[in-house]
Amino acid sequence: MKPEETIDFHLRWLWLKIFRIYNMEASNFGGTISVGYTLLNIDKEGTPSTKLGPKMGIESRSLTRTLKTMEANGLITRTPDPGDKRVMTVRLTEAGKKYRDTAKNTVIDLNAYLFEHLDRRETESFFKVARKINRLLDDKDIFTKNRNPQIKTPTKP
Repeated sequence: MKPEETIDFHLRWLWLKIFRIYNMEASNFGGTISVGYTLLNIDKEGTPSTKLGPKMGIESRSLTRTLKTMEANGLITRTPDPGDKRVMTVRLTEAGKKYRDTAKNTVIDLNAYLFEHLDRRETESFFKVARKINRLLDDKDIFTKNRNPQIKTPTKP
């Protein structure tokens, strides 16, 4: 099977292209896609840091580095939750709100461009297939259930 005949090849190819576009735009404002994505996921009233990672689908150690950078750059503040001092609530500063608006407009502009060049059937089909792939990949036993019987797996001697 050639790489371009696999679904993951096309997903990665598209994501890398989108990643580069967003990073180039973010660099015009001194930021990165990670910072923009994080800002977009912080609620207006603040978000507990323990909920931010799962909400974004990233691991806590990657998020911790990003949050430290964002705090040092004056985009967020982190304060202990009054009810549970172990939980830190992440809030946007005024600078963070401005950067968030820029990130939001960048996402809106890219999607408007894509919707402008794809017809309704194509976008509906894309979303339907993406949701189905997402559900299929939630299956934890994917490799034990779906082994190709024609492919021989190595056996231990």
